[in-house]
Amino acid sequence: MSTPANRAPDGRDGTTARGGAPNDPDAIKADIEATRAQLGRTVDELSQRLDVSERAKEGAFRARDTAVETYRENPPAVIGAGAGAATLLGLLVWRRLTKDRRRARRRARRQVKVEAKVAAARRAAAEKAARKAARRRAKATQRTARAARKAAAARRAAAAKRARRTVRRAR
Repeated sequence: MSTPANRAPDGRDGTTARGGAPNDPDAIKADIEATRAQLGRTVDELSQRLDVSERAKEGAFRARDTAVETYRENPPAVIGAGAGAATLLGLLVWRRLTKDRRRARRRARRQVKVEAKVAAARRAAAEKAARKAARRRAKATQRTARAARKAAAARRAAAAKRARRTVRRAR
């Protein structure tokens, strides 16, 4: 058995290299061109995907086409949706325009609450001072009454003592 002339010593034929790539220069050039074309398509596809403005335009066109198609199929639904969107937009604008008034109203309510708390604290302090003064007056009255009772008792004791002396002298 003889081996063909174009066979390599390891048993492969000489048309491909070890990695499976062709040895023929024309085949290599064709492979390079195919790879370049594929790479060009990949780059084009990636640049198209990354073109934000173009994708936004496509999305807007798609939305417009969908809205037109929906309107043709069911006009009352589209009109209702448009009215709802307009109402929502009007509500948002109104809320934005009245924001300062709402804030001022909230601030005024808070201020009223703070003033009410201050007034309540002052009232409570005045009531506490009045109770304290009343307790002092009550204690003073008690001391005066106690002193008057003691004085009366001392007078009675002195009168009794005089009466006993008088009785002793009379005997």
